[in-house]
Amino acid sequence: MHARRIRIALTALATAALLVTTACTGSGGEGADARNSLGDGPVHLTFWSSLRGSQEVVDAFNKSQDRIRVDFEQVPSGQLGGYAKLSNAARAGNAPDVATIEYPQVPGFAIDGVARDLTPLMSDRLRSKLLPQALALTTFEKRTFSVPQDVEPMVYLYRRDLFKKHGIKVPRTWEEFEKAAAQVKRAEPGSRIATFPTDGGHHLAGFAWQAGARWFDTSDSTWTVSMTDKPTRKVTSYWQRLIDRKLVFLNSVDTQAGTAQVGRGEVFGKLTGAWDAGGTMAAQPAQKGKWGVAPLPQWERDLKRGKPRVGTHGGSTFAVTKDSEHPKEAMEFIEWQVSSPASWRARLSSGISSQYPAAKGLLPVVRKAMDTDFFAGQDIYRLFRREAGHISRDWTWGPRMTATLKTLQDGLARAGGGDGTVLGAVEEAQRSTMPDLKSLGLDARLREGGRR
Repeated sequence: MHARRIRIALTALATAALLVTTACTGSGGEGADARNSLGDGPVHLTFWSSLRGSQEVVDAFNKSQDRIRVDFEQVPSGQLGGYAKLSNAARAGNAPDVATIEYPQVPGFAIDGVARDLTPLMSDRLRSKLLPQALALTTFEKRTFSVPQDVEPMVYLYRRDLFKKHGIKVPRTWEEFEKAAAQVKRAEPGSRIATFPTDGGHHLAGFAWQAGARWFDTSDSTWTVSMTDKPTRKVTSYWQRLIDRKLVFLNSVDTQAGTAQVGRGEVFGKLTGAWDAGGTMAAQPAQKGKWGVAPLPQWERDLKRGKPRVGTHGGSTFAVTKDSEHPKEAMEFIEWQVSSPASWRARLSSGISSQYPAAKGLLPVVRKAMDTDFFAGQDIYRLFRREAGHISRDWTWGPRMTATLKTLQDGLARAGGGDGTVLGAVEEAQRSTMPDLKSLGLDARLREGGRR
């Protein structure tokens, strides 16, 4: 199995992963399905996830029918060891039937053969329910390796009361954002318009994505790496200028200190994924009615052309692993989980959430569950729906994004301490990525600059 994988020449990421899956599982899956269909008891599936509300979803599914029984195990989030646990289980041949994988990690788990090729298992009915922008992020060479649960367009959460107090307009473009940032600093010297997160590799990727960058590309039958292309340099130059002018906070946001800044009203807004509207509601209940949601600022050229675009920040998918002996039943559970109103109602019952579902027909369900008072009555899902339609489909995540993003964030942390630059962090991430691709046996090349 290992030898076959190392010989991958990525004329088809999907084909390579399919070969690995076949080598690992043989024909046992179909035979197991047949045996269980003739058996007396339900088919048992194992499901690993770190997503809140998963236990409620599993309970609702198990109550909805008696043919399939799902056993749920809560695992750490990927960054805290969940992905290592999944990889280790797959190497031992006992991965769960279904696992949650975030978008950036899907290509890696596909190449490693952990995520099964779902193309023959996905019905046209399910495909038609899903946003094409979300499905494109889990499909390579026309083969799909996981099913999107939610997709999170980047937006600007802002303190409408603070903007109004100081007579500052909510920026529509990045040029306006820089001017507004200077206004905020003048009006409130201890406050800033936003934080540039030193733990924000995903944020920077989203900004580059919006600008038209293509850090990874497989369109010419090889992995082409171009993390320092022209759009990315424009983005890094922009943020370096704001940092040098001290127009943004420069610190980690996923910490108590970052949350405290928001709580004290020192941060006028957050550049983040749609899901974070719910996160802000949960973390800052005393600020009810003071927040609004606006589109992510656009580059003026794109706005004038009438072609606004955004990247994403966050979002999860569900994969059937190569060890599952019941792939058809696993897909049935996944389809119910991502597209059933009952599933989403169960998940939302676990607490505040503003996830944007990848299944288009579920918007009324999530909208009904959202208390809009926190956002002064604003229909935030109407905005999310429009922004989801602007997600650029020109982006592909790389084969080893956990490692790539870790190197990027280490560089951003150094830049935050004055020992480096934003561009330098990206350059180091690119340098560290190439050996990872070569070690996988992938046909990979580096392209400096870019086509745009």
